[in-house]
Amino acid sequence: MNEFLRQTAAIARKDLRVELRNKEVTNAALSFALVVLLLFSFAFDPISNPDTRSMAGGLLWIVYSFAGILVLNRSFARETANDCLSALVAAPVSGSAIFTGKLVANGVMILILEVVTLIPFGVFYDVRWTDRFPQLFAVLVLGTLSFTIVGVVFGAVTANNRLRELMLPLLVFPIALPALMACVELTRVIFAGEPIGDAFVWFKLLISFDVVFALLGASLLDYVLAA
Repeated sequence: MNEFLRQTAAIARKDLRVELRNKEVTNAALSFALVVLLLFSFAFDPISNPDTRSMAGGLLWIVYSFAGILVLNRSFARETANDCLSALVAAPVSGSAIFTGKLVANGVMILILEVVTLIPFGVFYDVRWTDRFPQLFAVLVLGTLSFTIVGVVFGAVTANNRLRELMLPLLVFPIALPALMACVELTRVIFAGEPIGDAFVWFKLLISFDVVFALLGASLLDYVLAA
């Protein structure tokens, strides 16, 4: 267990250090998220049309999903440069450690992106989320975990594919759809100020999704990378 944690931490630290050094993905994803949020706010004008605020949760997760794909696309793309992926596979590191390390690094980057964009989102859509931030943060964590788990697995599948930028979203979105639907509904409940207990079944769906796909991802990544 200690060796697994050490390997996981090393992989996550490497990915985060590379991103902190050049901020290539973070800047692109953040710029994309802000531009799309601004365009949606002009299109739906939620301040003048309060009825459109009911769509805020769905719009927010559309932005998060596509910004997250930008982050995930680079996760294994970096490893293909100079055949680093082959070296990573040949290293004495388990597939589950590679999976978990990639999951932690990408999950942290996407979660930070989501929290940062909440501030302009609240301004553009006149949505007050600060009073229920703990519940919203729990949804963000579980939703990000679901999306990132699927993204890391299929990122490994498409790593050596010339069309990986196209293939990854085509593979990820259909599988992650149940989790994204749960996130949209939970976010809508939080923004509307409704009791969170009424939507607790969506929390259970998210948790079940995370557990099942995390176990599958950790057990299958060795075979995926060896293929």
